[in-house]
Amino acid sequence: MSKTKTFLSIRELSAGYGSKTVFSDLSFDVHENEIFGLIGLNGIGKTTMIKTILGLREPFSGGVFTANGDQKIDKSRISYLPERFDPPWFLSGYEFVKFSLSLYGREAPYEAVEEAAGKVSLNPEFLKKKVQTYSKGMRQKLGLLATIMTECPLLILDEPMSGLDPQARFEVKSLITQAKADGRSVFMSSHILSDMAELCDRVAVLDSGRIAFIGTPKEMDEKGGGKTLEESFLNLISPDLQAA
Repeated sequence: MSKTKTFLSIRELSAGYGSKTVFSDLSFDVHENEIFGLIGLNGIGKTTMIKTILGLREPFSGGVFTANGDQKIDKSRISYLPERFDPPWFLSGYEFVKFSLSLYGREAPYEAVEEAAGKVSLNPEFLKKKVQTYSKGMRQKLGLLATIMTECPLLILDEPMSGLDPQARFEVKSLITQAKADGRSVFMSSHILSDMAELCDRVAVLDSGRIAFIGTPKEMDEKGGGKTLEESFLNLISPDLQAA
């Protein structure tokens, strides 16, 4: 049995806005070659945590470390898709992907981007059009496309299924699982429990500024003790409901 290797270690991390603490003293690891899910209700602090991990927000205390204990994260190894993704309106779809890859010193011919677009149900013809003509769902697909094509070993996806129709959701899930099959790690946030249970090797439940649970989706369901996954989740973040 192969030994689990750590990609990132989050240790005693606290962060927030101004004098308000959103979460405090959080510690967990993201392993190599796993899909790790961060679950929580809307507005609970998932995006704040992701921005803190990425260094886009200074923590109040604690830190994020690499496997060798270095606190300086090599950003060239991480590709990030934000929840509210809005590419520059004046670029075409292909120009945006090309620009995104150039930030990582990579290139992709039009044909390769065209082929990848087909895998997320993004009409390749739209790659030639300005992104201002795209719907929200199309912009989301374009962002995910660019994120995955960077070939970074760690993908951080904030609510990646946002605005997607059922067919695109299926294809996006396939891309995420393929990323793991290729030996990459995925850290994704969502409040859609069915997606997390289907995709994730492990999940962490964020509630009231703390980690209420960390383990496999099956273990989360068992510990919550609900009749459904949703009920188990609610039991974990509201333990008093279990006696009801």
